[in-house]
Amino acid sequence: MPVTQYKNVEKQFANRLGSWIRRIWVSIANLFKYVMQKGKQRFTVMLIPHSEKKIFNFQISFFTLIFVTITLGIVLIGFFLLATNFTYTNEKITKVSQDLQNNETTMENLKDEISGIRKAGKSFKASMDNVMSVIGNQDYFSSVSSGGVGASYLAPEDSEEGSLKELADLKSMTSLMENSVEPLDEINKVLSTYKELLADTPTMWPLKGVRGNITTRFGWTIHPFTHLGYLHTGVDIAWALGTPVEATANGTVVQTGYTEDAGNFITIQHKYGFTTRYLHLLEIVTRKGTHVNRGDTIGYVGNTGLSTGPHLHYEVRLGANYVDPMNFLSITPDLAGVKVSGRATD
Repeated sequence: MPVTQYKNVEKQFANRLGSWIRRIWVSIANLFKYVMQKGKQRFTVMLIPHSEKKIFNFQISFFTLIFVTITLGIVLIGFFLLATNFTYTNEKITKVSQDLQNNETTMENLKDEISGIRKAGKSFKASMDNVMSVIGNQDYFSSVSSGGVGASYLAPEDSEEGSLKELADLKSMTSLMENSVEPLDEINKVLSTYKELLADTPTMWPLKGVRGNITTRFGWTIHPFTHLGYLHTGVDIAWALGTPVEATANGTVVQTGYTEDAGNFITIQHKYGFTTRYLHLLEIVTRKGTHVNRGDTIGYVGNTGLSTGPHLHYEVRLGANYVDPMNFLSITPDLAGVKVSGRATD
């Protein structure tokens, strides 16, 4: 394209753009003039009372009317927002007040509970002291005096200044519980050993589910048949024929049989040199060589052999010596409410 033609095109485009801009500017100016003319128009506002008083009127321009309308709108919107915010704030304050009252009630309840926990902690510590003194754990008492189990209970006034008393109580209780774990483990070991010892020692009552009537105790007495004095080597427990008889400790049956004096009888060997014998049985439900556990049924109360009525003659021997079975039974007749009546026997 020649340069001359290019210049002509450029000039034509510039003329057209300028003409288009002038037309837009003229349109804007005319619009502004129109708005100003309309805005300067005045309206007459008349207030006519129902009575015959003078009519009140005033004139207001269109711009002023728009300004007043916008101002009133802003005021109304602001009032609405303020009223809404006030209502919301008031509801929040009411809810916070209720929450504070509930929290105060909860805190009072927590204080009461913590006070109860503190009392329980003191009782627990006292009981722990007694138990540990029985099993002879001196390390436990050393830990208490040096800040171990329950040390905070010995000096609760040493709590940090400004801290809540209840918080100090909870810390003390936590310390007590944490430091009680090791002593309790030791107690558990002792009790486990004691449980095993009991299982192997004749400390269980020989009649299953009942106590019966003790008719003759261990010791010197008068024989019901010969009427001569003799050593009664066990304890006679009278009860209904057929009542189950149980092993009073873990052991091995070393003898079963029948004699004219003892009737049907069983002998069980236990640990630690103990031997138990069960005489005058109606029936024997075990045999020699059988291992029996504490509480196993081995026979039934009978009236066999030299006997004046259904009863069990129960003996305990330690080595070769007869011992009083009542010294080993877990519940004595007096504590169990067993009647001690007249003598019937072997």
